[in-house]
Amino acid sequence: MTLHAFLGWVQVRTPTTTWEMISGATVPTWIVLGVLGLFSLLSWWIIFWKWRQFREVRRQGDRFLEVMEKAQSLEDAYRALLSLPPSPYQRVFRQGVNFFSELRPGALRPGSRVTEGLSLTQLEALRMVLEKEEADERDALAVGLNWLAVIGSVSPLLGLLGTVVGIMNTFLGITRMGSTNIGAVAPGVAEALITTVVGLAVAIPAVIFYNYFVSRLNLVSGELEGFSSEFIGTLAREGKV
Repeated sequence: MTLHAFLGWVQVRTPTTTWEMISGATVPTWIVLGVLGLFSLLSWWIIFWKWRQFREVRRQGDRFLEVMEKAQSLEDAYRALLSLPPSPYQRVFRQGVNFFSELRPGALRPGSRVTEGLSLTQLEALRMVLEKEEADERDALAVGLNWLAVIGSVSPLLGLLGTVVGIMNTFLGITRMGSTNIGAVAPGVAEALITTVVGLAVAIPAVIFYNYFVSRLNLVSGELEGFSSEFIGTLAREGKV
C-alpha cells in the first residue's frame, strides 16, 4: 500500500463524532475515562447526600430556634427540646445542660434555687464541653466534603494526564507514518483532548458544591458557637452561674 493510499484510508476511517472518538480510543484513554467516571458517580452521590443533610439541619435549626423563643426559662426550654428529634443544636444544648446538672444537681428542677454559682474553673469547663460538642457536630457534618475537594483537584490533573498520553501517541503515529497530514493528526489530538474535557466536567460541579457546603457548614458552626455563648449568658441571667 502506497503512502497516498494509506492516508486516504485514514481519512475514510476518521471519526466524525465524539462517541466515535471515545469508542476508538486507546487503552490509556479508556483507563482515564473510567476513573473519571467513577469520580463523577461518587461526586454526585456525595452532593445529593450532603444537600439533603444540610437541608434537614436547616429545618431542625429553625424548629430549635422556634422552641427556644417560646421558652420562658431554661427549664422550659429543656423540657420542650426533649420532644424534638436529635439535631446538632439539641445535642449541644443537652450536653451543656447535662454538664451543668452534674455540677449543680437539681438546679434545673422547677422551683429550685441555686444558692451558689459556678466557679471560674467550672464555668471554663462548661465552655470547653460546649466547644467540644460543637467540634464533634462540625466534624460529623463535614464527612464526605474532603472527597469533593479531592475529586475537584485531581480530576483536571487526570484529564491532563490522558491528554498528554494521547498527544504522545499521536506524535508517535506521525513518526511512524512520516507525514504531518492534518487529516491524520487531528483525530489523535481530538481524542487526547476528550479526557481534559471530561476531567473539567467532573471537577467543576465538585468544586462548586464543595464551596457551597463549606459555607453552609460555617453557617451552622457559627450558629452553634453563638448558641453556646447565649446558653452561658442565660445561666448568668437566671442566677445559675
